[in-house]
Amino acid sequence: MTLLPAATEIVAALGGADQLVGISHECDFPPTLGAIPRVTATPIDPAAPSAAIDAEVRALREAGRAVIAVDAAVLRHLAPDLIVTQDLCEVCAVADGEIHRLASALPNPPTVLSLGGRTLDGVWQDIRRVSRALELGDDGEALVARLISRLERLGASAPPHRPRVLCIEWLDPPYLAGHWIPELVEAAGGQDIGARAGTHSMRTTWSDMAALGPDLVIVMLCGFGVERSLRELEALENADTWRLLPTAPVWVLDGNAYTSRPGPRLVDGAERLQSAMLGQEMDGLVRWRPHG
Repeated sequence: MTLLPAATEIVAALGGADQLVGISHECDFPPTLGAIPRVTATPIDPAAPSAAIDAEVRALREAGRAVIAVDAAVLRHLAPDLIVTQDLCEVCAVADGEIHRLASALPNPPTVLSLGGRTLDGVWQDIRRVSRALELGDDGEALVARLISRLERLGASAPPHRPRVLCIEWLDPPYLAGHWIPELVEAAGGQDIGARAGTHSMRTTWSDMAALGPDLVIVMLCGFGVERSLRELEALENADTWRLLPTAPVWVLDGNAYTSRPGPRLVDGAERLQSAMLGQEMDGLVRWRPHG
């Protein structure tokens, strides 16, 4: 059982999708997941504006309520042998302590594997840990080797001059992307000027972002695809916030698929980051041109 999309994608990439008995409500890749039971839910409306989502998350935390909760009855019915969760972000998956409590109360308590990679090396280690838990250790090593090789090959097509890149993970309030994002930018041939590898995503201001003087801005909103991100940008433009944004080319990347989830598709994200640096649109990556 996997309680976050990244874990589901790791299991599938290892060839273990047939072992999944339950997944989170957010798991949407690969498309072949079919009718696997969903074991989590959230009271937050994902269609709400960014500011409303941020406010609701804060309110839930202050009230001591779960941002994402497990259906204990479904968990008991499915009786998994292994539960994969994470301790990186309470907004992205079930709180680590809560799933340990629920698992220990089952008649046959399952193993709980908590992922916590904050850098690319940490993600690779998490893939290896999942593969060993599924008794697919050789497949895990092979998958990690392929991913690292793809990242290394990006160096051959990197832009001639390293652009100064600003990566925005949330728009209202604004956050700069941290964790593994600076490493993806570096692998793609750029320099992340907003964060260091392994650090948490950081709240900032529009004026502070402009002061960094980026050559390129990449909007990679956590949990949002391209179309939703474009709507968020247009709302900012209509609210005159855009005049405070950095005066640099702005690209919109599908953060939900390629940068938010610490799994195999991070390498796809690096490839799209490089395409943005080279001025080339591709699936999951578009250039944003404000109306004003």
